[in-house]
Amino acid sequence: MTKLTAAVDYSERDAAIAINTYTTVLRRPRVPHELFATYWRDVHGPLCARIPGLGWYVQRHFDREQDAHLWPVVEGIPPFPDYELDGGVEIGFRTAADQAAFDEACPILFADEQNMFAATVAYALPHGSTTLLDRVGEPSPNGDDGLDRIEVHFGAAHRDAAAFGERITALARSLAAEPVVLKVRLHLPKPYDNAEPAPPAPNVDHAVPDERRLVAVLELAFASPLERRTFYASDAFETVSSGLAEHVAHTSAFAISGVYTYVRDGRLTLAGLRGSRPAQLIEQIGAVNQVGDDVRHLLLTGKMP
Repeated sequence: MTKLTAAVDYSERDAAIAINTYTTVLRRPRVPHELFATYWRDVHGPLCARIPGLGWYVQRHFDREQDAHLWPVVEGIPPFPDYELDGGVEIGFRTAADQAAFDEACPILFADEQNMFAATVAYALPHGSTTLLDRVGEPSPNGDDGLDRIEVHFGAAHRDAAAFGERITALARSLAAEPVVLKVRLHLPKPYDNAEPAPPAPNVDHAVPDERRLVAVLELAFASPLERRTFYASDAFETVSSGLAEHVAHTSAFAISGVYTYVRDGRLTLAGLRGSRPAQLIEQIGAVNQVGDDVRHLLLTGKMP
């Protein structure tokens, strides 16, 4: 059951992550979607969750089949050309030392990407991302919680990163002030440099076209698509989106089919420890013996406590 409250804003709980990356992912074309999603959740996810230094690790899976009315057409701002994605990833750290520990160990993780990904692009956020609003009580979702969740990707109309960031930040703040909006999380990464491809995963494409060199990403949540589309048709949305074309050249939105949290506050979640689907089974059957410290110790060390 999704926990919502109009009185409490949980956004401060994300503040401990000072440094992070936002990565777009595209599956290999001949890997069926269900196989891809299962492997990413239950094989790649727990592997990544165990890399030293991680403070935060979240997968957001996208649904290519959902209704396309995810973000209104704003005059002068077409979608990105040839832009299909299967998900987005946040990997975060509490300190630079933690990030260095992760970077040293990550070749074992990046070697796995070629099994399922055709392309991954890791945008660096050396100052972290910002949660402006979060009225969802569950801190570590593992699946589809029934909310209408989307990501909106913006491409800059110019090379002035500061001006672009200010305009998208103003948009995010305006959205966070609207009662119909349940969550607003903003990623404003550094401009991507194709000369320094990231992440350094072998046999995976990491290049971006010029229109995706300087981007911003908004994660949004509404109670339902009806509430979202009603808001888009309102005068309030027309006001908050006014003048966007001065700074934004392209906008594409993606429907989030599930959010999977593997590391939160530097600690493995049940999904990070066991895999996403096994964690769901443990919850559904109420297997309390599977969540004790003794089982956790055994799985992490291979030894009885």
